[in-house]
Order: sequence, then C-alpha cells, then structure tokens
Amino acid sequence: MRVAGVMSGTSLDGIDVAIVDIVRGRARTVGFTSTPYPARIREELLRWYREPVEIERVSRLNFELGELYASAVEAAVRRHGAVELIGCHGQTVYHSGGKHTLQLGESAVLAERTGVPVVANFRARDIAAGGQGAPLVPLVDYLLFRHPRRTRVALNIGGIANVTVIPAGAKPEQVVAFDTGPGNMAIDALAREYSGGKLRYDRGGRIAVSGKIDHKLLDRLLSDAYYRREPPKSAGREQYGSEFIARMKRSGTGLTDLIATATVLTAATIAGGVRQSGAGEAELIVSGGGAHNPVLLAHLAGFLPGAAIATSGDYGIDVDAKEAIAFAVLAWRSWRQRPGNLPSATGARRAVPLGNITR
Repeated sequence: MRVAGVMSGTSLDGIDVAIVDIVRGRARTVGFTSTPYPARIREELLRWYREPVEIERVSRLNFELGELYASAVEAAVRRHGAVELIGCHGQTVYHSGGKHTLQLGESAVLAERTGVPVVANFRARDIAAGGQGAPLVPLVDYLLFRHPRRTRVALNIGGIANVTVIPAGAKPEQVVAFDTGPGNMAIDALAREYSGGKLRYDRGGRIAVSGKIDHKLLDRLLSDAYYRREPPKSAGREQYGSEFIARMKRSGTGLTDLIATATVLTAATIAGGVRQSGAGEAELIVSGGGAHNPVLLAHLAGFLPGAAIATSGDYGIDVDAKEAIAFAVLAWRSWRQRPGNLPSATGARRAVPLGNITR
C-alpha cells in the first residue's frame, strides 16, 4: 500500500510529506517533499502562543490548514505518484500531556480535495486510553532501528526533543520513550529576534558558536523539575514558547549569548534524558532539524562521551523525513486496525489503533 505521511511540527517550519510503500508492515520511502508555511499562517500560529485566540480564528485556520495540507500532498503525488491513504498529524496548537490536546488541519478538506482516505487526530485516542498522547513515533523507531545485540537510542530534535530507547533484542513493551525538553524551539525563537525576523533558525549553529554560555542562567534553567521526572512525560510549546524566552531574556544576557546558552540547554537536557534511561553508551541515531546543527551535536557528544552518534541518514532514513514517514506507517496500522501507540512510552493503559478515519 502506498501512503502519504504528513507532518508539521512544533517548530512551525512547514509541511513535510513522505510517500511510503508499506508491504507486510515494512516501509520503503519513495520520496519526500517539504513545503514552507506561508508567512501569514506561520505568524498567526506563533501569535496564538502569546495572546488569547478567538474561536472564529481557530475554526478558520483549521480549514485553511486542511487546504494547505491537500496542496502539499498533491505536489508530492505529482512528483512521486498516487497514494491510497494519507496519514496527517496536523498542527499542534495545544498539548497538555495526559489531559487534552488539539491538532488543526481539517481531515475532511484533505480527503475531499485529494479523493484519498485520511487518518488524522492521532494523539486523542492515546490520551483517552490514559496516555500522554506523546510521543507517538517510538513504535516506528522500534520497527526501523531495533537490533538483536545493540542498544539504540533514536533521538529526534525538532521543536521539542524526544528519545526512543530500544534495548538490544527488545520487545515492544521494553521500549522507553519520552520528551527530553526543548529541541530547536528556543534557539529558533531567539535566532528570529536576533536577525529581526530574517532567520528562522541558527543555520549551522553559527550564532551559537560566536556566543558565550551564561552558566548561571543555564543552571537555573536546568533546575526545572521536568528534567528529573520519570517517564512517561511529554512537553510542548506551552513549556518552551514565548514565556520561556521572556524568562531567558530577563537574565539581561545578550541575544548571541542566549542562543549559545539555549543550544547547550538542548544538548544537556537530551544527554540527561539519555543517561536517565541508562543508555549513555548506546548508539544514538539523530533525526530532525537539530541533526543539521553541528554545534548542538558537538555539545551532545561532549555530554555523552561514551555514545556513538550518527544520523538516521546513516541508516537510510532522511533526517528531515523520519516523522512524516512515521505517520504514514501509523496511518497504515490504523487502516489495518492495528495498535499504533506504545504504552511503555506514553503511559496508556493499553495499545490502541490511533486516529480518526475520513473516507
């Protein structure tokens, strides 16, 4: 079955579409495209985290995003061929792990425009089953990266960073996964301010490498109780959005040094999560936008000297495509009425098929 996986993450970069062939549960990537959000949409989404939102705007954007997702899928289909199913994560606008969550992007619009069935709203079912609703990629990490003799950690550094710890020869219920804390989110926000809106992120870590780490601020940030909590746990823009940036700026530290400090914070909290899981000397397989930041990866290597760090590209999985691939696989599993969550990762009472199907 050929499936399109659609992902737009907390970094708000845009819409990733992976076209995936799935045969007997095994996935092969056919192609990948990425479409930036229109500036107006991106700015509106960012504004939502800073001010109250009228319900009319929520309803309108839900349909607008459905149209944008449809256009992105159609562009990918023109390039890589027709699909039989679409799995669309949607744009997370609020997430309170274990309580409630909201992803926008009307699946009815996507199904109507493309003429293809859509699986969407993946997180709600896991929360209904007692889980955090995140992370949902760990089952796919397990399917892609498990090894009979080696412990591996799949690390995705998007807006939020998360790890999937896969012990050697593990069964699915032995996998541990959780959000470690900020990924690129704080770095990106500070880079936008530093550049007056010209930069969306710190390309290659060039700003961070020119700054000095504010160790006093870093220590304060690392004292957050979230980093000491045992999994399952999940995080979002609610923790690391505009209020978090305002708290960093109140230190009086300049923007260049704040970017340097935020970069180390991301590396330190990832490393802390990996050590907390007991996998400090495992193979670390990195994906997401953070995989392109050599300064961030160098800090991470310094915090985890016993780990062998590679990217998912070294294992045949495009670092930018992995999460879109994951939602193609999860959609296929839902279509076949197979569970898509890992209770050991989300804390759900049981494994359940994820998402709502719009035919």
